[in-house]
Amino acid sequence: MSESCGEHLSIRLFPFRFDYAQQLHGQLQKPSQTINVFNHTLMQGDRGAVATVGLPEDLFSFDVFQLDTSLSCPDPWDESCAPWDHTVQLFVCCDRQGPLCGLELGRWITAFRRGIGRWLTDASPLLALLDGGVCTFTMKTVPWAKPWITSLNLRFSKSNQSISGKQSEALQPFLLQPLFNGGTFDKNYNKGYKPINFTVPASTRKVEIYAVITGHGSDDQGCCEFCVTSHHFVVNDKFNHSMVFDEAGTAFGCADHVTEGVVPNEHGTWLYGRGGWCDGQQVTPWRTDITSQLDMTGSNTVLYFGLYNGRDPNPTSNPGYIIMYSYVVFFK
Repeated sequence: MSESCGEHLSIRLFPFRFDYAQQLHGQLQKPSQTINVFNHTLMQGDRGAVATVGLPEDLFSFDVFQLDTSLSCPDPWDESCAPWDHTVQLFVCCDRQGPLCGLELGRWITAFRRGIGRWLTDASPLLALLDGGVCTFTMKTVPWAKPWITSLNLRFSKSNQSISGKQSEALQPFLLQPLFNGGTFDKNYNKGYKPINFTVPASTRKVEIYAVITGHGSDDQGCCEFCVTSHHFVVNDKFNHSMVFDEAGTAFGCADHVTEGVVPNEHGTWLYGRGGWCDGQQVTPWRTDITSQLDMTGSNTVLYFGLYNGRDPNPTSNPGYIIMYSYVVFFK
């Protein structure tokens, strides 16, 4: 990119970044019960950043759960930041003997050598992962990456729901069932997925699918970082819920999301659209309500598959990969 083009883009993006900062500030001023997990904590190596904290005693009186996360550099200047983008994941364990221990609670992508990122991620359905009074949180990236400094607050609050001017009852997530994970995006990718059966608990009033999916790597088609992939959840062999990463590979696919938290004016190729993510941004969870498509008293199924250009992936070399955590969540 020429200097003049870079200067023009900076002028274009700075007002949008200011808008985002104002919006974030406003959201953080709303009342919440806040639990600090990391406070300018070093994140590096196999261990990453680890902390054990107590949760509110009245945890399930809340229906809004947000992750207030920031990533900064070891020193005040950008040169001390890691030069490459990496995936950052947050895992939680509240019961080491339980089936939900070690599942993903949030995901972010580091910026190219910029240390000003701060994001507020709505993870409300994953309240059901916090199935203990004391939980251990682990935030980490690949062990060979240069260090980042992380801060994380858990924000718990109650929504102000209203219908036609009248208050409506908020629904709390009380149970979830893990669904599918990702893998190598090659000709065998979809062969490993089989329908998952589930029943709906008697007290349930709403059911959602909740998924966080990102594509990485570069095969002969640029998959999965820079190619268009689609991801499908089929409920009861009939209802197809899909997300399509149609901005992957576009020239300004991520630059156009500065208003949604992408760190502007990074080093490297941060402007280009990616497969479900951008450098210097949270990965926004995907949610879809499937309540009306279920047998509330019988057995149900959900099946996942992923496609490249509408067909099974079949790269000739260096297949990419999908990182996915997905759940069916029950609310009452």
